[in-house]
Amino acid sequence: MSSTPRIAVLLAAYQGMKWIEQQVDSILAQEAVQVSLFISVDACSDAAQDDGTLAWCQHLSDARDNVVVLPFGERFGGAGANFFRLLEDVDFSEFDAVSFADQDDIWLSDKLKRAWREISSGKCLAYSSNVMAFWPDGRELLVRKAYPQRRYDHYFEAAGPGCTYVFHQSVAVRLQRFIRANKALMQQVELHDWFAYAYCREQGIPWYIDEHASLMYRQHASNQIGVNQGARAYLSRLHKVAKKSYRKQVEALATILAPELVTNVRSYRFRLRHALQCRRRLRDRFALLIMFLLSIY
Repeated sequence: MSSTPRIAVLLAAYQGMKWIEQQVDSILAQEAVQVSLFISVDACSDAAQDDGTLAWCQHLSDARDNVVVLPFGERFGGAGANFFRLLEDVDFSEFDAVSFADQDDIWLSDKLKRAWREISSGKCLAYSSNVMAFWPDGRELLVRKAYPQRRYDHYFEAAGPGCTYVFHQSVAVRLQRFIRANKALMQQVELHDWFAYAYCREQGIPWYIDEHASLMYRQHASNQIGVNQGARAYLSRLHKVAKKSYRKQVEALATILAPELVTNVRSYRFRLRHALQCRRRLRDRFALLIMFLLSIY
């Protein structure tokens, strides 16, 4: 491999013409790395709703040797399934690292350089970071994810926004092999970033969460997963917990990655005993403990 790291960036797109050009420009302008961009465009359920995202991506691919649009036509219905498609189909053999990208953010110019520095130093094999959320009215907010990792946090939360994730090539290949070998089980997983973090942690792969904010994390009405700030976001999360969808995902991850843990994560006694090992941030740990105590979870 060359001295300049080659990084495959996986971008899942869906009706993104409002933002995708600015995002792609920031990806292709990354410093001190060679970027190859792979784009998977989710098909619209109604052709009349097509905003031109696919045509724009294909035009870019025709003009740039380092941009590839994967075959189009499948309806994924969410970013998670679209990213799993990218992880299954892209050949990582010629790259040093693999990164996820959303269609609507703006990467800082040193995002991949900084991630590769931490990975190549031996500190970690998988990397993520804080982000700087921003809104159309000009507001900005540092979203901190770099809290100390706990024994079971990967089963109860992701490492942060998947758009910050960067994997050493060896890790990406292992993740790819696992997804290909367990396609039926993967139907239970909604969030690719949560799964990737859980897989790596369960495999003992060292993961570093950087205090540095690596990108501008755009907030808008169409976010599938946003910054989760404010009363409305809190109530939305509480509703998901009450509906047991959060618990369902926790148990699905355990079933897929560590079947021997399934009985434990379903056990009221086990959850109470280990509640403070289930989230990274102190406030979140105590909130989860209360949910366990009150049987809201």
